[in-house]
Amino acid sequence: MSICVGDSLPVVELRMMVDGAPATMSSSEVLGSGRVVLFAVPGAFTPGCSNLHFPGYVELASSISAAGVDTIACVSVNDVFVMDAWGKAQGSGEILMLADPAAAFAEAVGMAVDASGFGLGTRSKRYAMVLQDGVIEAFLPEEDGFGVLASTASCVLAKL
Repeated sequence: MSICVGDSLPVVELRMMVDGAPATMSSSEVLGSGRVVLFAVPGAFTPGCSNLHFPGYVELASSISAAGVDTIACVSVNDVFVMDAWGKAQGSGEILMLADPAAAFAEAVGMAVDASGFGLGTRSKRYAMVLQDGVIEAFLPEEDGFGVLASTASCVLAKL
């Protein structure tokens, strides 16, 4: 069962690049304070994620921040090096690139999916959420887990 509005974000280890080196941080450290927009993608460098989902967040990042958001973060079941390279390739700017290499975060929020049929193994369904001090204010999952409709940056902006 997936998390719901009003739930606290589970505490799970995530990875990100800090000063050019991989670092491990808890989800509460990186996502637990202030107002945060988190969006999850099934895989870095995949067509829907690279061509549709991520570019919208890059384009609307300043509008999202202006709406009172302290942090915008992207999480995917990829390693930290892939997430770092993908963020650079996408012009991520201030968007935090979070790696969930073993799908522990995806599983903890109830959004893990078996994408073995696509050759991807366990991945995350696509969703977005708005957090305030680690508590979910809005949760926007894609109905089929992979589409790019409900979790877009413009949908998140409309919730802020």
